[in-house]
Amino acid sequence: MADPHIITDDQIVNLLDTLDIRGCLERMFLSQAYGRAMQPPQTISLFPDDAGDFITYLGVLADDGVFGAKLSPYIPSGGDALVTAWTVLMSMKTGQPLLLCDSKRLTTERTAATTIIAAEKLARPDSRVLTIVGTGAVGMAHLRYAAGIRNWSELRLASPNALSREDLPKEVKGIPVHIYDNADLASAGADVVMLCTSSGEPVIDAAALASTTLITSISTNVSNAHEIDPALLHDLDVYCDYRGATPTSAGEMKLAAAAGWDAAQIRGDLPELMRGEAPAPSWQRPAFFRSIGLGLEDVAAAYAVLSALRN
Repeated sequence: MADPHIITDDQIVNLLDTLDIRGCLERMFLSQAYGRAMQPPQTISLFPDDAGDFITYLGVLADDGVFGAKLSPYIPSGGDALVTAWTVLMSMKTGQPLLLCDSKRLTTERTAATTIIAAEKLARPDSRVLTIVGTGAVGMAHLRYAAGIRNWSELRLASPNALSREDLPKEVKGIPVHIYDNADLASAGADVVMLCTSSGEPVIDAAALASTTLITSISTNVSNAHEIDPALLHDLDVYCDYRGATPTSAGEMKLAAAAGWDAAQIRGDLPELMRGEAPAPSWQRPAFFRSIGLGLEDVAAAYAVLSALRN
């Protein structure tokens, strides 16, 4: 038996330009639509004495002959929490390990790629203004992936300290980038608003957005993490990455359900969007796409690494 590849973050950095993460995710969601990719529920396990937790993300890619798991711990450490992530990929034929890789950076990449797959399907074709709230690594990855999906005339970046940042781009692919320290001001008049924060409370007033706006939102380890007011789900066209898992994990969906919102109102998930089965947004009210980060996404991202190593 060949030894499994063990890939560190430095090696991931060197491989990043060769990885087709978005392509692997698109094939994965299509496989999921046809029952060829399985997504068990993710689980969170608490450490004793409030010492942190870890989330287990699982997935099976039958067409690629692999299964795997990502373990992502959250470890409080003074003022800063420590979050790491490692993914193991194994063969469905031999049961042997194929790859163990540091997947913290891959998590950022697959999170952004998942959002962009949804945005390409859901955003209005005439969208011209894109706002990204959050200027950390996840926000910058969203900007990189999103730059080419529409004929943008303006890109906006927003975070509390954005105006003091000297490392933020002034333009991307010839498109001007405008910087804001107020997320609501940055979101006003935008066609697509991508929320890319680690917040456990709303970061924008989504009720103030136009009915033609697409809002996207991600997850973090924060308990009941949410970036919009859960009460607004009643007033949005809601989509998610996977209806079999997202409603029981996404913070605003859990909170909204406790107040009477029904997950049956979700109009479609990514497998349905990839298969062409989900209705388009009505644009009578804003559309909202929520991702939680699926084990299948992590397995697909790790498979992109394995494919690059094999090639």
